[in-house]
Order: sequence, then structure tokens, then C-alpha cells
Amino acid sequence: MNFKTILVHLAPSVRSAQRAAMAAQWARAHESHLVGLVPTGLYDGVIPVDAIATGMTDYIVDSSDRLRRRAEAIAREFRADIARSGPLSYEVKLVDGVAVDAVMRHGRASDLIVLGQGDDVDKKDAGARELAEQVLMEAGRPVLIVPSAGVFEGCPKNIIAAWDGSRESAIALQAALPAMRRAGRVMLISLRHPHDQDNTQRLLLPDMIQYLLRHGVQARAECEVTEIDLADALLSRTADMSADLLVMGGYGHSRLRERIMGGVTRQILAQMTVPVLMAH
Repeated sequence: MNFKTILVHLAPSVRSAQRAAMAAQWARAHESHLVGLVPTGLYDGVIPVDAIATGMTDYIVDSSDRLRRRAEAIAREFRADIARSGPLSYEVKLVDGVAVDAVMRHGRASDLIVLGQGDDVDKKDAGARELAEQVLMEAGRPVLIVPSAGVFEGCPKNIIAAWDGSRESAIALQAALPAMRRAGRVMLISLRHPHDQDNTQRLLLPDMIQYLLRHGVQARAECEVTEIDLADALLSRTADMSADLLVMGGYGHSRLRERIMGGVTRQILAQMTVPVLMAH
């Protein structure tokens, strides 16, 4: 498999350009088609006349125009940045609706969805803060999440992949194969607490290493016992190895539209310092 189509969410945030630049670098490296998606924030449907206070009509029209102009400005900046950075197969889509619905709908026609960490949004916009979580759980596509701080150039060369033998981590490993094939170093890491059962045999690490090798990925494996929180241990190991990408499964499920995220997943999304490729 390869990333034939990469979709990046473009938004009115300070990190949107950095996210777009990283998506463009990945698209060039993988010879992908890049889709810049700009949700306008406008809702479909009709507002009943009697639901609008007297004198509010002009305000609503002005707000709609402002959202449209803002989206168009984001699209122009994206096109200009692509033009400056070199040839690339790409397109821009301005779509009405809120970000989460637009990204999930259009993201399903891609191989990889690039999003920003939740801190990189309007603090009043709770939906935007949870965008990565919702898309991860419901889009059915791997998600590359770019931290809200730091500069990340080019494709990753030093990758850590968290492996616990689960369905989610297996899906994440498969989704990350195109990135891992281009890396100079790949480490498969398994963590557990001292009181946890030793599941080394169940992890089938030698089999996983051979699986990756057959896909052109030379990887090493480590099993570690840690007394600290697993998310903290994973982030610490990522820093110790100077990794520039973390690959892991995203854990959780939907219950009546309420997203229940696993503790490690939620903590990584909150504290990540390098890009994270997740799949559910």
C-alpha cells in the first residue's frame, strides 16, 4: 500500500500553515495527491424566520460572508505556499459544514488524514478541540496528528511504533508501512508494568519483525518494564531515541455518539511532542 491521497485539514489557526507544509512534504515524498480541505463553518439548512430576532438578519448575512471570505483566504494562502514549494499534484476543497463532519466525510476518500493537535484551535470551540479524537474514532482512516508546537521538516527518519498485540496497534502498523519503509530506523516497543502479566510470547515479536521485513521495513524490537504511567513511558522513550514519529493504535469506542477514549490515547493526544500516526 501507499499514501495515494493525503488530506490535510486547513483552519484559521496559527499552526495550519505548518500542518499544510508537512502534509505537502509527505505528499511529495510518497508521490501522493494532496487535498487541502477548508470547512467554512457554515451550516446547511434553513433558519426559521421567527427564530431570528428583529434586526438580526443583516448580522447573519455578514457572519456568513465573513466565514466564506475567511475560508477563501485560507485556500489562497495554501495555494501560494504550494506554488512556492514546487510541483505537486493537489487540489483545494471549500466545503460548508463544521470541521468534524467535513473531515470525516472527505477523509474517507483518502489514505491518510493530517490534523492538528487539539490545542491549536479557538479555546471556545469545543468541537474543534476534539476534532482529532472524533476523526480517529469514526473516519475509518489513519490520522497523522501534528503537535501544536515545534517545527517538523520532511518525512520521519526515526520511528517508534508501540506494539501491544492488539487489533488497533496491528492496524496502525499496517497504515504506517509507507512511512516506515522510508525511515532509517524503526523500533517496535512494548511496555508493561511490573505487576502486569508477562505477555512476551503473545506479542509474537519475532513474527512481527519478519512481517515488517517482508514489507521492506528493517526494525528492532524491545520489551520494557516500567513503573511509570505507560503514556509517560512511551513519550519518554520517544524523546530518548530522538524519534520524529510515533506510531500507535488509538483506543476507544463510541457509545450513543459519546467518544470514550482510552487513557493512553487521550494522554498522548494531550502531551505529544512529535507527530503521531494513529489508527483505530
